[in-house]
Amino acid sequence: MKIDEIRRDYQKNTLNEISIETDPILQFENWFDYATNTRILEVNAMTLATATCNGRPSARIVLLKDFDARGFVFYTSYEGRKAIELEQNPYAALVIYWKELERQVRVEGSVEKVSKIESDKYFESRPIESKMSAIVSKQSSAIQSRRHLEDLWIGFLKTNFNNNIRRPETWGGYRVVPSVIEFWQGRASRLHDRIVYSREGDQWKTERLQP
Repeated sequence: MKIDEIRRDYQKNTLNEISIETDPILQFENWFDYATNTRILEVNAMTLATATCNGRPSARIVLLKDFDARGFVFYTSYEGRKAIELEQNPYAALVIYWKELERQVRVEGSVEKVSKIESDKYFESRPIESKMSAIVSKQSSAIQSRRHLEDLWIGFLKTNFNNNIRRPETWGGYRVVPSVIEFWQGRASRLHDRIVYSREGDQWKTERLQP
């Protein structure tokens, strides 16, 4: 099959103004809980898009680790490319796509670091091997070989496995503080449902967008 012949029709669900929450975080919680109960693999995987101060974009998959009225949280190195770009240009976009449900959520907003207390708490919850990886890897920096990285990891393991491993200052969380949240539901004949929430002060306004 040719790539331009790959297509499918979406017919699983609908999205309308009568059934949605007035608060987009509650609406997201409803969708996220439903997706979780559907046992979707990597239900919290999302694309994070950042840009340099000159507007040159980059994107990658990260994992959503918390969300509430303040925003959407992920954790990463503070030394990698995404961190450098967020330092220069503290705005980002997120995309979460649940293909099994034919649903997509887009988030746009400013970005801030979470508190050290929040980062410490999450770091302590991680498996010890993941803690060590956060310490030995200088994210996005070139390295001579996979073997060299593994040697660093094994060396750290031998000397620190039984010790209390603390979160390095170069690693922690970011929160995307949303100004726009869009919910997309695939529909038949490409007449998709799109409802967008836009923040106006302390309030959210909703609009239906054409597909």
